Amino acid sequence: ERVILTESHTLPAQSASQNIITQHGDGTKMPRHVAIIMDGNGRWAKSRGLPRKLGHAKGVEAARNSVQYAKFNKIEFLTLFAFSSENWRRPQDEVQELMGLLRHFIAKDLHELHKQNVRVKIIGARDSHIAPDLAKMFDDAEAETKDNTALTLCIAFNYGARDELRRAMLKLHEKMLLGQIAPENLLEHDISNALDTAGIPDPDLIIRTSGEQRISNFLLWQAAYSEFVYLDIHWPEFNAASFSQALEQYAGRSRRFGGRE
Repeated sequence: ERVILTESHTLPAQSASQNIITQHGDGTKMPRHVAIIMDGNGRWAKSRGLPRKLGHAKGVEAARNSVQYAKFNKIEFLTLFAFSSENWRRPQDEVQELMGLLRHFIAKDLHELHKQNVRVKIIGARDSHIAPDLAKMFDDAEAETKDNTALTLCIAFNYGARDELRRAMLKLHEKMLLGQIAPENLLEHDISNALDTAGIPDPDLIIRTSGEQRISNFLLWQAAYSEFVYLDIHWPEFNAASFSQALEQYAGRSRRFGGRE
């Protein structure tokens, strides 16, 4: 069964059930895991003569609607690249604005996500960069929703794939020192299980907005066989039609994983 939104604009969470139709037996392939590089908030605002903070606020709306779209299309995992480990280099006022938006998103949306049976998982380094109150919000969100099963929403915050791999290597090195893993017996799944995404399938589809065609230090290990779709729109413009377009491109791909059909 596949659910496709018929509304070409953004999907309000409260009216989602009024904006979907169901198609039966069309044989369309649907990804289990979609990851999105949400790019272009600032450029969207600049092109309209607006302050960057309004672009980020509009981007939060697009993220909220994307969660609803994924859930109603029965996508099992949705990963959103919210804040990279390199984004700390941005001006301090912009960083503080992004932190405030994330706090607001969690505080405002967590109850509704929990009610909709959505599990929240935060991936990325939990280090001194993160304010104690925000770290507690992360812990509380994960604990409150840990048993939910309709959709796993992964928020990549203070995340960089190279740093994730570095931290994974440190974990594996410690296990080797303790004699839990022999170096010559190290397997790929040992590395996967040491990553922030342990227990989560690799993304089938990675979407990037704003027309940029690079991975930007995102899920480097996990993206080995992901399909990529690049959309020439800024993230605040991403809506139901955009998501559907990306899924249609994915459905037309042939995934061979190095083999032959």
